[in-house]
Amino acid sequence: MDTTEFTPLPVIRHALYEDALAILMASLFLAFGIVIYAKAQLVTGGTAGLSLLLQYATGYGFWIVFSLVNLPFYVLAILRMGWLFALRTFFAVSIVALFSAWVPRWVSFAHLDPVFATIAGGGLMGTGLLMLFRHRTALGGINILAMYLQEKLGWRAGYVQLGIDLGILVASLLVLAPENLALSVLGALVVNMILAINHRPGRYLGMS
Repeated sequence: MDTTEFTPLPVIRHALYEDALAILMASLFLAFGIVIYAKAQLVTGGTAGLSLLLQYATGYGFWIVFSLVNLPFYVLAILRMGWLFALRTFFAVSIVALFSAWVPRWVSFAHLDPVFATIAGGGLMGTGLLMLFRHRTALGGINILAMYLQEKLGWRAGYVQLGIDLGILVASLLVLAPENLALSVLGALVVNMILAINHRPGRYLGMS
């Protein structure tokens, strides 16, 4: 039996420009996915999903709703994760909001199949979130809220996040057709499978 010992690879920190480029590209992917979902009348989880739902219900643009929804969570981000994390999150949210307003000017869809929109949009958002997570950045505050409630009240963060996301999906029944809700559930599965498969300890050694 081979008893050769392998020396662990050193953890290499991301340079500032690497963080900036990653957040910029991740925000573009996320905004493009959100625009696809808005066109197909779908929702997703987190503050992005809540903002899409409010967009459908009120008629206000996603970019402004998304920006306003996230405002209270920056305080939690500072308290729970520190100033640097909060600034990165603010930067990511702001860029996603801007891109979500600009992307419809750059691309339009004469025809968009709902199933394709679900998978492609979910894939873009899942990839964007993966990039953000690997550069210590979040997209909005529901996951921060979940971690805060776990710390203060002992509620499990995963259950809190799941409960909020389920609440968003249930609330979407008020504005979405049942088939759109079913596709939204499929899209949530696509997003979370990308994260579950790729965002695991030991598979990526870069740090920010």
